[in-house]
Amino acid sequence: MQSLPRTIIRGLIIIAVLIAAGFLLKKWGIGGGILNEAWIDANIRQNGASGGALFLAIGGAFIAVGFPRQAVSFLAGFAFGLITGTVLAVIATTIGCIVTFSFSRFLARRWIASKFPERVAKADDFFEANTFAATLLIRFLPLGSNLVTNLVAGVSKAGAVAFVGGSGLGYIPQSFIFALLGSGISLEPGLRISLSVVLFLASAALGFYLYRKFRRDGSMAFD
Repeated sequence: MQSLPRTIIRGLIIIAVLIAAGFLLKKWGIGGGILNEAWIDANIRQNGASGGALFLAIGGAFIAVGFPRQAVSFLAGFAFGLITGTVLAVIATTIGCIVTFSFSRFLARRWIASKFPERVAKADDFFEANTFAATLLIRFLPLGSNLVTNLVAGVSKAGAVAFVGGSGLGYIPQSFIFALLGSGISLEPGLRISLSVVLFLASAALGFYLYRKFRRDGSMAFD
């Protein structure tokens, strides 16, 4: 696992990249202007339940193939605002988690076990005592490979319901922070972006404290 300073530096770089991308998207769009704020307004923001469903489908698919959950949360905040964006980000990320976990458990168990043998062995120890608590903790950490976690958990002894439940609940803090960051592109940028950075630093420190305490109690890491 990365040290706290390295995680903070990496996280701040990701935040800076997302902020730059958000302002570029707002001003010029991407793909030659095809995907811009006007497109988001017409197809997502102002399209009611259909817009939300479209975001969930795209976001869930992106998460399932390894797109960073922080970026999905940022885009949700940018498109829907803080509260709705947080909710949709958590749901989309959980959908992606279910898809990847199910693929690993039912379709690719042998391949994943051969690809990550050491991580699978450690994951068995990590999840065996209390799958829900262990999952909640690892999701609370600010950074890490969401894709690898889902794949490895799928072939471990993790209980499916406890893993998905712990994931959904554990996704909330980071989803909120990055949805707040995304919403700051359009509303109160100074306040919201600054608050996002402060909350990220606080969550990183708390996450590392809880992780180390969990390990001292006898559990192992598998990242």
